[in-house]
Amino acid sequence: MEDFRSGFIAITGRPNVGKSTLLNRLTGEKLAIVSSKPQTTRNQIRGVLTRDGFQAVFIDTPGIHEPKTKLGGLMVKSAEAALGEVDIVIYMTEADLKNFDADAGIITRIARASATLFLVLNKADKVPKPDVLTVIDRYGALHSFAEIVPVSALTGENADELLAAIKNHLPTGPRYFPDDYLTDRPERFVAAEIIREKILLYLQDEIPHGTAVEITSFKQKKNMIEIGATIVCEKESHKGIIIGKQGGLLKKIGGSARTEIENLLGARVFLETWVKVKKNWRDDDFTLRTLGYGKNG
Repeated sequence: MEDFRSGFIAITGRPNVGKSTLLNRLTGEKLAIVSSKPQTTRNQIRGVLTRDGFQAVFIDTPGIHEPKTKLGGLMVKSAEAALGEVDIVIYMTEADLKNFDADAGIITRIARASATLFLVLNKADKVPKPDVLTVIDRYGALHSFAEIVPVSALTGENADELLAAIKNHLPTGPRYFPDDYLTDRPERFVAAEIIREKILLYLQDEIPHGTAVEITSFKQKKNMIEIGATIVCEKESHKGIIIGKQGGLLKKIGGSARTEIENLLGARVFLETWVKVKKNWRDDDFTLRTLGYGKNG
């Protein structure tokens, strides 16, 4: 009988390279919010995949970047902390050479970790195959990666090949979680992230990065879950934009989020949202702690 394999895999890289999309693709569930805007993921998000013969615990980390706020600093610390506690590190970038120099510096840093290092080249379906081979050669000269896998996180191209490589490199180990377990994040966290995703979707420019979501109440009633959520923003003018004309945009954000939360939790949801201004919250230690940043990833 084949030994059961298990372990922890960190997905890391610069902002906006598709890390959350890859997590959702590999686990088959929407565990991390996705947006075209960079620095969407602010916390480590763990997703668990159990299949015949192995269990992979994926950790989607915030993008590694030069922080400009305390929040940004916490995000980078969260990403780097994940590297010291995993069996495999997946460094993800796009299947071209436009960010090669930036990637080279990061790869040099993370290669010091004791974990097995993979390189995953995303959006490979958008690049001619000969060009992908050139990219593989250039990155392969930087470091002796255990695996280099071109994928499309969006379409799933080569996702099964990546999973097979992950299984091969996982050590023999126990089931850390039950077979039907998907994430270690509580329902409150998931609800807040879905609301934040809708803010990213419906608002433009710098406003979404100056917002956070705090779940102020989460009550399981007999036939419904009642959720109270406060959207925190940095400026009074931003509050007006988030609320929209006659409250229209806030209703749109709340309605879209409620539908997705209902689908995820499999229950009816009553969602009530408010907006409050907290100037410079991204540099305020107390507010960052209140919103859950800097705790357990």
